[in-house]
Amino acid sequence: MITPRTRAFRTRSTTVALAAGALLALGACGTPGSSSGASGGSTSSGSAGSTAASCPAVPGNALVVLQDDKKLQTVDNVIPAVNAQTAAADPGLIPLLDTVSKALDTNTLISLNKSVDVERKSSVDVATQFVQSKNLAPTDSTAGKGKKVAIGAADFSESATLGNIYAQVLKAAGYDATVTTIGNREAYLPALEKGQQIQVVPEYAGTLTEFINKAVNGANAPAKASGDLAATVQALTTLGKQVGLTFGTASDAADQNAFAVTKGFADAHHLKTLSDLAKACSGLILGAGPECTERPFCQPGLEKTYGLTFSQFKSLDAGGPLTKAALQKGDITLGLVFSSDGSLVTS
Repeated sequence: MITPRTRAFRTRSTTVALAAGALLALGACGTPGSSSGASGGSTSSGSAGSTAASCPAVPGNALVVLQDDKKLQTVDNVIPAVNAQTAAADPGLIPLLDTVSKALDTNTLISLNKSVDVERKSSVDVATQFVQSKNLAPTDSTAGKGKKVAIGAADFSESATLGNIYAQVLKAAGYDATVTTIGNREAYLPALEKGQQIQVVPEYAGTLTEFINKAVNGANAPAKASGDLAATVQALTTLGKQVGLTFGTASDAADQNAFAVTKGFADAHHLKTLSDLAKACSGLILGAGPECTERPFCQPGLEKTYGLTFSQFKSLDAGGPLTKAALQKGDITLGLVFSSDGSLVTS
């Protein structure tokens, strides 16, 4: 994320329920919502004057993410992070990694995660199949001859799969590429900056921007990451130069906070976006980790940015099995998930 799903890196299999607090904390805490996060069953009046109907939950196993069309969330697109000295000595390295970025979008990332997390295939096998199916093997199999590259991958499936995809592409170009399991960001980032044990890591644009921003400019530095991908990558690039890092192209694949409903609920109310939801429904039941009632990217942000109204908040987990199960059972109407979760329905 390594701290699970903190946008530093995540361990889906063990403690996914701890996740969203850290990403939500990228910004300063906003004014707490009118719900209390300490227990389920608290109420919130939300925005006044809503004319939308009260919409009961529609149980169902299929979950879909509603588009964050007003960009409430900080972007967290997958981006190759590379030791600057390594990249300077080997100008062909980043273009090879960029071929992976071009082949990735969020639906593809969901499918990759589904193969590993739901269908229980290995990250290595899934990566190999992906590289083959997308024809990512370079035509020049000698470009990396005699060059060694160690790719760092965290001990959660998404990072391991991405790391192995990088490795498969580099191996096809003749590199001696290996994948090394890495620890938390505090431990691995200095190694990446020095280019010692690792030279490449599949990273997340928003999280890494804020991590370096706080390290360089202090814990209270104003946020550089935002809902604008281009501006966030520009900030990341500038910060990276100060610590010895450079970056490839950000992919269209994002693993960030998102809000989901059941497919049945979305179909019943013709929902594609969170704005659609605000127009169609009021008195929603929101489920998430307990921090949600106080974090600006969660309940307060949904109320302020979209005008969503909530009759109840249920304190569950952040993108974990409790929230997803509550959605499927119809105990909540809207739940905090992660946008690349392998259990989501792709469009």
